[in-house]
Amino acid sequence: MKEEILVSGRMNDLIDPQLNIWHWEIPLYLFLGGMAAGILCIAAVYYLRGRENDYKTAVRITPFLAPILLVIGLLALFADLRHKLFFWQLYTNIRLQSPMSWGAWTLMVITPVSFIWSALHIKDIFPRWDWKFEWLNEVESFFIKHKKILAWVMLVYGIILGIYTGILLSAFNARPLWNTSILGPLFLASGLSAGAAATLLISKDKAERKQFARVDLVLIGIELFLIIHMFMGFLASTQVQIDAVNMFLGGPFTMSFWIFVVILGMIIPALLEFLELGRFYIPVIVPAILVIFGSMMLRFIIVYAGQVSRWLY
Repeated sequence: MKEEILVSGRMNDLIDPQLNIWHWEIPLYLFLGGMAAGILCIAAVYYLRGRENDYKTAVRITPFLAPILLVIGLLALFADLRHKLFFWQLYTNIRLQSPMSWGAWTLMVITPVSFIWSALHIKDIFPRWDWKFEWLNEVESFFIKHKKILAWVMLVYGIILGIYTGILLSAFNARPLWNTSILGPLFLASGLSAGAAATLLISKDKAERKQFARVDLVLIGIELFLIIHMFMGFLASTQVQIDAVNMFLGGPFTMSFWIFVVILGMIIPALLEFLELGRFYIPVIVPAILVIFGSMMLRFIIVYAGQVSRWLY
């Protein structure tokens, strides 16, 4: 009798039966990082266009949220690490083929840049601010002199960070729902939309609020286009990807996705912003909060649904 031994890795830790190994920390980090990227990109674009004095909140005030969001996101990411004491090893080399390496080095650049940009405008919030030490005044003068270069760095790395939050997921070929190139642009558009909503929430200038209501309307339109394009791509693909997208088209994530992300996070705020542009009075806090909420729910639902999708049924 000929015997064969079959060796399987399905019983390895965190494979079966526990499929969801990414919990709230990862989507929270993706949301906060994406929103911070959107805020910084918007500030950089309007500064480089010479519109800093027209849109002071977007360029000078809203970016103060970015370092706070990045620090909280990094803490959430650190909390998710299984071997926390070895995080520094990400910075001992650069692996261009690794999304994790891209993310680690991007955060290494964009986080201090966000602090520097905020420090350059701290006197707009606290007019009596004094750095007290002469060397700090010299550092401030140096960055003010090279502010345009700083804005370009902030813009480029902000775009990389916004796209990276989607690429981090799409690099996982084993999860059919994540395995699409649309996630990068979708998460970037969502982060920009959340950044525009943050300016809407903070700004007291009527003209600035109207401008960013228009910007947010365009970004919401782009998000809806990308979602439709992503779903159509899945439906025209293999059976496993059709099964993955069917989770949103009658499956377990249908209600949460279409209500929290599409209706509450996109369609209703878009209608409210359109009415506001049409001279109807709409409390600006309502569409802004809904957009930010929808941006967060997009990450949470995509992360959790992606872990359910799989090649083996």
